[in-house]
Amino acid sequence: MNEADSIPRIGQVVRILQGREAGQYAVVLKLIDNRYVLLADGEKRKYDRPKKKNLHHIEVMDYISPEVQNSLLETGRVTNGKLRFAVTKFMNELVTD
Repeated sequence: MNEADSIPRIGQVVRILQGREAGQYAVVLKLIDNRYVLLADGEKRKYDRPKKKNLHHIEVMDYISPEVQNSLLETGRVTNGKLRFAVTKFMNELVTD
């Protein structure tokens, strides 16, 4: 994986590799700098209390949720329901493939 692939985009689904939430999926809400991102899944980790994660501790998945991305770019906010929907939709596509 080259450097361009390892930088997640807003609305992209990632898998957490390190920490208490290891193995769970979340959505990128914001890129803080070239080292950290803010993540939330809408269920355990809500939008108003996102988790700050090091880029080395997440695995970027090849799926960007258009609903979450559009909501964040247009209004700067996203509902927890949309976050849950994005993660569930990704999981369903992952299982069917």
